[in-house]
Amino acid sequence: MKAACAALAAERLDLCERQISRLCRRYEADGPAGLVSGKRGKPSNRELPIDLRARAMALVRERYADFGPTLAREKLDECHGIRLCKETVRQLMTQAGLWVPRKQRPPKIHQPRARRACLGELVQIDGSDHRWFEDRAPACTLLVYVDDATSRLMTLHFTATESTFSYFEATRAYIERHGKPVAFYSDRASVFRPTYSRTGARGITQFGRAMYELNIDTFCANSSPAKGRVERAHLTLQDRLVKELRLHGIQTMEAANAWAPAFMAAYNARFAKPPRSTFDAHRPLRADENLDTILTWRVVRKVSESLTVLNDLMIWLLEDTPATRRLIGRHIDVWEYPDGRIELRAGGVALPCVAFDELAEIDQGAVIGHKRLGHALQVAQALQAQRDNRRISGSPSRTNRGEPVRPKARRPGTRKPREVTLEDWNAAVRGIHRNPAGSVLKPPPDR
Repeated sequence: MKAACAALAAERLDLCERQISRLCRRYEADGPAGLVSGKRGKPSNRELPIDLRARAMALVRERYADFGPTLAREKLDECHGIRLCKETVRQLMTQAGLWVPRKQRPPKIHQPRARRACLGELVQIDGSDHRWFEDRAPACTLLVYVDDATSRLMTLHFTATESTFSYFEATRAYIERHGKPVAFYSDRASVFRPTYSRTGARGITQFGRAMYELNIDTFCANSSPAKGRVERAHLTLQDRLVKELRLHGIQTMEAANAWAPAFMAAYNARFAKPPRSTFDAHRPLRADENLDTILTWRVVRKVSESLTVLNDLMIWLLEDTPATRRLIGRHIDVWEYPDGRIELRAGGVALPCVAFDELAEIDQGAVIGHKRLGHALQVAQALQAQRDNRRISGSPSRTNRGEPVRPKARRPGTRKPREVTLEDWNAAVRGIHRNPAGSVLKPPPDR
């Protein structure tokens, strides 16, 4: 009977029968107090030694009182040889009053800001990633332009991703419809604010440069509540616009962009506020302001002694003229248009040039047709199959046209041309000799 009771108790308590027997003996000897763990009230075996705790906290109070727990832990390890977990340092600093957990900090207060007085004086812009077409199409980004004075929707532009060229397209549509606003108010995304600078100085982005040429100021908000009008518009659009797109049977970005003006008119009639001033701050384009040339991606490249310019693994050959020879050793501008066109300009003047692609593949017909060069071309083709053909990520027109972005990692078995060694050449030659007589290599796979 006792064995059956012990088995039942072990099953219900998820313990073994031997442990149940031990607990019974302790209960018979000491009563209910015997069931309490003997480790209660005793220091843990993994407790931090008191002297190490005191030494670490003394150093933190003396040198790192204003450091965060993670940085303080790194300095204790690097400078003093004290290796502690960052959570241990966090608990010690919290107990000492040197660190306040984020949940215990008082919330930040964002006081409301008065609206601007005029239409077009300040326009808040932002992108919202959402499944706008629900299950009818993949998720995409909606660029939203909201006037600060009236909360009017000024522009809605559906695009695949939030990029410089997508903002160029939306801004172009805005200017062609309303004119130039006084200023744009955005977040601190990399489209509007440089993420780094080699010299340490704050530079300017492509969007910022284009707005400077158009005499449109740009400001970046330090928090989401600072541009609350466009943030609240996102919430309304993610509810109402999604359902309107469903009711109208729209399932492509092109159709949505064509239908957007009708939706904006209905939205503004319901939600827009009258401005304090009737003055419209929008300005027309000047005669010398060409959106086709201003809304471009521009980089600076140096002209080599052979009158060539390298950009994105493409070599551009300049015509050999007295004017271009004077550019040797100087820097010129490379302009990239939304449709992928490339122009080389010096002093604002387009230079005649032709392209030579460094990543071009050897045609299979050339391998077969050259009797003397066939073997050499086969070797070169074998090495091309191992080449890393990823172009740099700084050419945005490709992704703007819907082409895939540059992969972060190279394909297995590929390498950069400068990483090819003499042993790789020898291996390619040996591989050609092992092929049957008269055979040629197959064309490399598409990348």
